[in-house]
Amino acid sequence: MTTVVECPTCSAKVEWKPENKFRPFCSERCKKIDLGAWAEEKYAIPAAPPKDAHDEE
Repeated sequence: MTTVVECPTCSAKVEWKPENKFRPFCSERCKKIDLGAWAEEKYAIPAAPPKDAHDEE
């Protein structure tokens, strides 16, 4: 049985198998679009601002 996932970029159906060298993406184009988004810092993990050492005194 082959697992089918959605491409994170365009939501196309993609078979998750070793022959698909771009998985989880459907194509090299979608893979590069995602890489570009990371490079432009469009993805971020929310976090609290770091504590200042002077705040503890």
